[in-house]
Amino acid sequence: MENITLNEQEQNRRDSLLKLRELGIEPYPAAEYPVNTTSAAILAGYDAEKGNFNDVVIAGRIMSRRIMGAASFIEIQDADGRIQVYVKRDEICPGEDKTMYNTVFKKLLDIGDVIGITGYAFITQTGQLSIHAKTLTVLSKSLRVLPIVKEKEGQTYDAFSDPELRYRMRYVDLIVNPQVKDTFVKRAKIIATMREYFNENGCLEVETPILQPIPGGATARPFITHHNTLDIPLYLRIANELYLKRLIVGGFNGVYEFAKDFRNEGMDRTHNPEFTCMEIYVAYKDYKWMMRFVEQMLERIAIATNGCTRFDVWGNEIEFKAPYRRLPMLEAIKEYAGVDIAGMSEDELRKVCKEKNVPIDPSFGYGKLVDALFGECCEKNLVQPTFITDYPVEMSPLTKRHRENPSLTERFELFVNGKELANAYSELNDPIDQLERFEAQAKLKAKGDDEAMYIDMDFVRALEYGMPPTSGLGMGIDRLTMFMTNSQTIQDVLFFPQMRPEKSQKSEE
Repeated sequence: MENITLNEQEQNRRDSLLKLRELGIEPYPAAEYPVNTTSAAILAGYDAEKGNFNDVVIAGRIMSRRIMGAASFIEIQDADGRIQVYVKRDEICPGEDKTMYNTVFKKLLDIGDVIGITGYAFITQTGQLSIHAKTLTVLSKSLRVLPIVKEKEGQTYDAFSDPELRYRMRYVDLIVNPQVKDTFVKRAKIIATMREYFNENGCLEVETPILQPIPGGATARPFITHHNTLDIPLYLRIANELYLKRLIVGGFNGVYEFAKDFRNEGMDRTHNPEFTCMEIYVAYKDYKWMMRFVEQMLERIAIATNGCTRFDVWGNEIEFKAPYRRLPMLEAIKEYAGVDIAGMSEDELRKVCKEKNVPIDPSFGYGKLVDALFGECCEKNLVQPTFITDYPVEMSPLTKRHRENPSLTERFELFVNGKELANAYSELNDPIDQLERFEAQAKLKAKGDDEAMYIDMDFVRALEYGMPPTSGLGMGIDRLTMFMTNSQTIQDVLFFPQMRPEKSQKSEE
């Protein structure tokens, strides 16, 4: 083990740890501590006339302290908030031995230590609701110094605000910036609301494989691993679509999954290589039904998380109340790029992209050229929730052809604030058409497109047994949480976003 270089404060805390043990106090006890309330419950429910909360058992982290003579004040923080504790020497040390107060409490405990308190709630002479401590128990000794924010003469000191440190050490971020918890509480509420909505509509939550022999269901670059026993390559899933549709073939009318997906692609403020996606498939429905289903769901989520349907997202007032605008993709390109690409050849489209200064690659086929043109010219204009519908068939290898125009597909993507939030289809259930589209993707892969789909013959076989008409939807939970919490980056809504490895002390030297 490498030698650890400690600063003075860290060394003092380790010395205090040893002294606690010398006094017979275990700084990391194993026994249960019988907490019976929280700071929030006391602050919300205390009634001096009723004399309630007269038998409090609470635990939390020391966040501030005012050490005086025979009586002191500390502030502890639990999962719900902070509350003041009044510690009187003769109360926690009723006998002759005052070691617990004079030595342990005043000298060996530090900000950041976790303690347990028994006592009762009361109002101090200054009118502050507090806990009068009867006993104090050391529950965990902190060996590192917390960056506690201090205000002095209008200046803020020791704020834990550096994004890289906050994301890398989320545990510290949650301690010293407790408002961060609100984002993750809302994230949990978003998922719970969706789950409730799906269950009400007769859908079943399921689980599908993360390790897959073929990375299907999306056009993306996968992570590759190897299974030693089977001696085969496996891929971390890029989507769970094809497995969920196999379940529709098997006879379920509606299935959904909150899935961890992995894509070996770039990272930015809205993308992380590991992300959470919800996918749902409902038999005997189409993409028009799914649009109504989605907008009603998002209205419900907005109310559940924010109490209203209209609120600020990245500086724009977004209205999540249904219904949302429906805009066909080719009409969107005509409206925002000023060009009608209907009926254009691949070469003509490539020329348009160059004229519009749209970044393209020689390996791009027709579908990727349309996607690039749309992304460059249209997406930024789609601020209010908008369903972009009816994509060219080359862009949608898993989607049913449009019932009125076979060069298009029955697909929509939902855009909010210029970003894609959801992707949905009337699912392709013609196995012959599906195989032809897989083969077209294989040609793109051979041409150099490493995001093109693989041919999944087992999925084709499943379709050959017959899949009923089905509508499917995929929605990014991370991005949805960003919108509902007005978070600026995806890192703000992930407890532990992907980071570059920390530089070791050796490499820094």
